[in-house]
Amino acid sequence: MITFNLSSYNTGPFILVGIPGLEQSHVWIGIPFCIIYIVAVVGNCILLYLIAVERSLHQPMFFFLSMLAMTDLILSTAGVPKTLSIFWLGAREITFPGCLTQMFFLHYSFVLDSAILMTMAFDRYVAICSPLRYTTILTPKMIIKIAMGISFRSFCIILPDVFLLTRLPFCRTRIIPHTYCEHIGVARLACADISINIWYGFCVPIMTVISDVILIAVSYALILCAVFHLPSRAARQKALGTCGSHVCVILMFYTPAFFSILAHRFGHNVSLTFHIMFANLYIVIPPALNPIVYGVKTKQIRDKVILLFSTKGIE
Repeated sequence: MITFNLSSYNTGPFILVGIPGLEQSHVWIGIPFCIIYIVAVVGNCILLYLIAVERSLHQPMFFFLSMLAMTDLILSTAGVPKTLSIFWLGAREITFPGCLTQMFFLHYSFVLDSAILMTMAFDRYVAICSPLRYTTILTPKMIIKIAMGISFRSFCIILPDVFLLTRLPFCRTRIIPHTYCEHIGVARLACADISINIWYGFCVPIMTVISDVILIAVSYALILCAVFHLPSRAARQKALGTCGSHVCVILMFYTPAFFSILAHRFGHNVSLTFHIMFANLYIVIPPALNPIVYGVKTKQIRDKVILLFSTKGIE
């Protein structure tokens, strides 16, 4: 009988070394990371505040956008504070339970981000292809079901990673050449067969994300077909305009994600320093840019942001 006892094999802490090869520059590297993280936190908090207090933003699209903002906050907060503590304080130790917790929230928020983007594509599909049925399809009850469904799906996909690590004995080095814990990186430190970790940790989440990408592509193919059948050019531009910010966010999320995955899997000549630096930028830059993109390209949000800060200025 297998018992998941964290104290049986995993008694000591792990050591996160930061960015290998750039240890002397950690203090300086931490400054832009900190600035970008603050931008991410402030931007997403403003977005959440506006969606919460403005009744005109109480629509399905903005509800899913608020989910994206909360997930981005989880993604960046799970990794950046510990990274900054390594860079600035030399606090490299992390307990095994702490490592599992960080790993879970990083991977969970990544998979959930992908599911939210897929849901937002479905929202735009219904809004453009079936506008008269929009309110009857995306009812408050249906929105809650969708939100709970994608959250539960992401939880069920990532939770096995935790148990796959707790079964491993770590009897060799506990030094992780990274700034945060991720599943395969930790599993490779074990003195046991990790083939199931590699199979599940790589294939299952990636296939899930690929299925999301396929559904997003199908949604936008149908949207484009509907848009180009609209009678006037103004109507086509308006319809495409409502999708512009979402398309930008999709590209910012998936392009570096797949580049990082492919480089990690096949880019054997790419230096470890590049891999770690890119992985760190990935967990902080999209969360910082997403609220900016929506603030610039979505008129309802742009108007509310201008009104919010102009009111503050008058006071």
